[in-house]
Amino acid sequence: MLHIAKRVADMREPEILKYNPLIAKAEAAGKTVYNLAIGQPDLKTPNAFLRQAAAHKGDVHAYAMPEGSPELRTAAQAYYARAGYRFTPEDILVTGGGSEALMFALNTVCDPGERVLIPEPFYSVYKDLATSLSIRIDGLKTETEKGFDLPDVDVIEAAVTPQTRAILITHPGNPTGKVYTKAEIDRLIAVCKKHDLFLLSDEVYREFRYDGTPFDSPAFDPSARDNVVILDSISKRYSACGARIGFIASANPTFIKAAKKLCEMRLAVSSADQAGAAALLAMGLGFFDNMLAEYARRREAVDACLKKIPGLVYQKPMGAFYYMVGLPVDDADAFMRFMLTEFDEDGETVLLAPAGDFYTDDLTGKSEARLAYVLEEDKLTRALTLLGHGIAAYQAKTDEQQRPANIINKFI
Repeated sequence: MLHIAKRVADMREPEILKYNPLIAKAEAAGKTVYNLAIGQPDLKTPNAFLRQAAAHKGDVHAYAMPEGSPELRTAAQAYYARAGYRFTPEDILVTGGGSEALMFALNTVCDPGERVLIPEPFYSVYKDLATSLSIRIDGLKTETEKGFDLPDVDVIEAAVTPQTRAILITHPGNPTGKVYTKAEIDRLIAVCKKHDLFLLSDEVYREFRYDGTPFDSPAFDPSARDNVVILDSISKRYSACGARIGFIASANPTFIKAAKKLCEMRLAVSSADQAGAAALLAMGLGFFDNMLAEYARRREAVDACLKKIPGLVYQKPMGAFYYMVGLPVDDADAFMRFMLTEFDEDGETVLLAPAGDFYTDDLTGKSEARLAYVLEEDKLTRALTLLGHGIAAYQAKTDEQQRPANIINKFI
């Protein structure tokens, strides 16, 4: 039998993708599926991107520079400066989306068998990226009831091993919506400086913050310049997921020089998309006001609906566009399959992302799911009405299946 590399064979199919065949079958049968499982923004991609990307043409569509075009790196530097960062264009590398930024950063700081510490629940793709690089993830437990706050310094330090090379955070959080406070960021920086660790900060949801919640990036601390690496993408904030433009930014020249080799290895990112991204970054921070107001309205609509469903456990998120929800079911995966294959209300159903992939083990998130509020308010309201009715139907089915066993046990 031909050999498949273990690091790839051990990768799991992401939870958010494995339902695609069931979705297709449901839709082929005429059922409407409100898909709240994946963080695909539905807002219109700004015309600035579309125009500039289409206008980028010449006699030869040639390779761009491996580290990114000078125009885009300069535009990125200006964007970061407006947001309070102190990067130069030379501190910034352009990547094929945020996923490549993550892969390049992990590949740069970890050898096979080494470890990364990540507060959990965390973005599920982290596990797949780590597995593909033969890197181990250690989870740092946080709790819904405590707002996913980080534990004290001594707890964080106790999770650091001799093989730990970095701490990775999503800030604001996916799937939690957690926005770390300055005290929490200072805590992480202190541990990283003490143990010579990199602090990888995935900040693709930077602008998605509610109720005036402040944002403190670890890159704002000049004493941590050698430790901090920012991972970024235009996908969420500009509703441009298909453009596949991401960034690595760090004031550590040794790290940037090493990571640049990976950029050179894959040659280049799309020239047209880089041109479009530069136009987006030139739009200024004011662009995000209307976007944030729309997502804030959606968050309120979701919160109002969730309050009407008995048995849910959740915290109102302060950032990003996700709710992490504890469901009153025995198995979120089985429940989602039920919603796609058995549940139907006027030809409609809803899908969330079961949370098993968001933890280092499969049991912790067994009854939890991530809800992405990426649809219009009326669709969200309908979707969550279906969720409540679906939970009731699933509970009734589960009770019915268990009743014969309970009756038998009563007379034994």
